[in-house]
Amino acid sequence: MNNVPNTPNFNSRTPARLDIVQSISGLILGFFLWVHIILVSSILLGEDAMYFVSGIMEARFLSSGEEGYPILVSLTGIFIFVLFVVHAAVALRKFPSSWKQHKILRDQVSMMRHTDTYLWYTQFLTGFIMFFLGSIHLYMIIIESDQIGPYASADRFVSGHMWPVYFVLLFAVELHATIGMYRLSIKWGIFDGKNPRATRKRLSAIKNFLTVFFLVLGIASFAAYIKIGLAHQDQAGEKYRPGDPALLYPSEETQK
Repeated sequence: MNNVPNTPNFNSRTPARLDIVQSISGLILGFFLWVHIILVSSILLGEDAMYFVSGIMEARFLSSGEEGYPILVSLTGIFIFVLFVVHAAVALRKFPSSWKQHKILRDQVSMMRHTDTYLWYTQFLTGFIMFFLGSIHLYMIIIESDQIGPYASADRFVSGHMWPVYFVLLFAVELHATIGMYRLSIKWGIFDGKNPRATRKRLSAIKNFLTVFFLVLGIASFAAYIKIGLAHQDQAGEKYRPGDPALLYPSEETQK
């Protein structure tokens, strides 16, 4: 037992337990973010496809009306937000607590020129960005869960002036998630096999591929929402109905 005051207890299992909490929460959030960007990218298949996906999220197939149960989206948002806060709180213990400490860390990263250290530093920066912008996005989804759809989401981009937030958040989220999954695999040796060094190279290649893949998918989806939002500005707030004429090609009636 450690009787010396103000000294760390090296027999404590708390740091290991916190590492497990951080890893499990990061794993769940990482998979969620990947699934999220894939669902959001349904807009690339057309407005009806995105409407179908939003209907599944709201369990519209269980409802007699067209609205479904947006509360399910709110509950999912609350769960992800709580997990997000837990993950951030546990991760913060490893981050510099002052500008002086951050400067020392930055100098050491520049001096070491170690790839995985650069990745950790990138996670630190993107995590800091996500803490603020991600919280804003989750809050909006929780309180406006009935405003998810081809037009409603596109209106939030353009008429709601949220596109700068989403643009920065896109890069922060995709880099943080992909690097995090890579570092989890390395940390816990999940795929080490007989040749950990060769495995690390393969995992790094997979990480690079997934980073490019999700960023390209995210940027393409971002552009699609901007295009629809611009075309829908005059009708901002109007919900999408399947079978409606696309406002990208308005009829004489919709132009009146």
